[in-house]
Amino acid sequence: MNTSSEFVSWFRSVAPYVNAFRNKTFVIGFSGEMVTEETFVNFIHDVNLLASLGVRLTLVHGARPQIQLRLDESQQDTLSVMGMRVTDPAALQCVKESVGRVHHEIAALLSMGLPNSPMANASIRVASGNFVTACPYGVIQGVDLMHTGKVRKINAAAIHSRLEQGEVVLISPLGYSPTGEIFNLTMENVATEVAIALHAEKLIFLLDAIDTQVFPEDQSNHLPRELTVADTRLLLANAASATAYVMPDSTQLAMQCAIKACGMHVARTHLISRHNDGAILQELFTHHGIGCMISQEPLRSLRNARIDDVGGILQLIEPLEAEGILVRRGRELLEIEIDRFTVFEHDGVILGCAALYPFPEEQACELACLAIHPRYRDQGHGNRLLQHIENKAINQGIHKLFVLTTHATHWFIEHGFKTATPTELPKTKQNLYNYQRRSKVLIKHLSAQS
Repeated sequence: MNTSSEFVSWFRSVAPYVNAFRNKTFVIGFSGEMVTEETFVNFIHDVNLLASLGVRLTLVHGARPQIQLRLDESQQDTLSVMGMRVTDPAALQCVKESVGRVHHEIAALLSMGLPNSPMANASIRVASGNFVTACPYGVIQGVDLMHTGKVRKINAAAIHSRLEQGEVVLISPLGYSPTGEIFNLTMENVATEVAIALHAEKLIFLLDAIDTQVFPEDQSNHLPRELTVADTRLLLANAASATAYVMPDSTQLAMQCAIKACGMHVARTHLISRHNDGAILQELFTHHGIGCMISQEPLRSLRNARIDDVGGILQLIEPLEAEGILVRRGRELLEIEIDRFTVFEHDGVILGCAALYPFPEEQACELACLAIHPRYRDQGHGNRLLQHIENKAINQGIHKLFVLTTHATHWFIEHGFKTATPTELPKTKQNLYNYQRRSKVLIKHLSAQS
């Protein structure tokens, strides 16, 4: 950061996320490829940071490349059916050796406490156990997958107990049956079922490649930054077409997991590139993020303001009041008039607002305090807010909408308003008109098609 003020601004900007994530449960799934990279230690530092902020973490690791390497060393050939490895008894021995080695290497890194490093004075306690009950996958296309299995049940109570004690839970892609058998599972299957069983706030996958765009409206060959479950289903259905976004298999699998998790009360699923240093921090502690976030319902909404929105509205309008663009409103007045306001909300953050003041005696309404956060302007949100306000006026049986503005005259004219004079305002508003401010008066006559 170039200046101390930038540092202070940045530090303040992450405070809401710190407060929101404390005591929340996150499940993070990552591949065996990621474990082999030199930058994996940076990921461990980020895990330590999340744990120190009070996030309850469950880590689920993969081991595919390690297993393949061990099979090659043993000169064992294995069959695959529909992308799944057939795990016979000899292959299972290689799976156990490889998974055990990876598991212990991760636990060792989580136990670091080197001075002058992000792990200095860290006191992460790692918990592992037989949290996953598995069953055989069965016979597919006439082939018995033997020790290749799938999750049958997660011991959520045992995991919650460890998380409540401040431990980081580390789970491998192995499952156990009541008869004492061991099954080879996929990281994606385990992470998804764990997140569902824990009712996790977030399920996070660190993938080999994930290319995103900030806005879903961008008509380009990129995965949107935000998707609903319905959007995700549509994207997967079109993935094979010539014009669709071409996704790697790992991304498609993670999206299928996201659909299941979000449909079973996991609030958010995040798909992030594992190649970005600090990827989890950038995704979780910035409003835009750097990956793709999938949720059951859209994160953007227009709704009536509530009393607990006052702080967010003030943060939005105070800079405009300081510039003289908006008339100054104090917190007390805003609290009194909060029922007049509509807010544009994105993932819990207020990014736009507008107010509607009726003058029923003269069958008119005033549009006031229309504001959009600077980063979200020129994206159509002002249009949607205006349309929403117009519909509210029409629903009240009023078809005359007026606005006073000093800076946005052309924008309102482009949206159907006509210039007028103060004498055309309702009489009670005429008495309050500030001739020193000299705001432009604009009026729009509304119809049901406005």
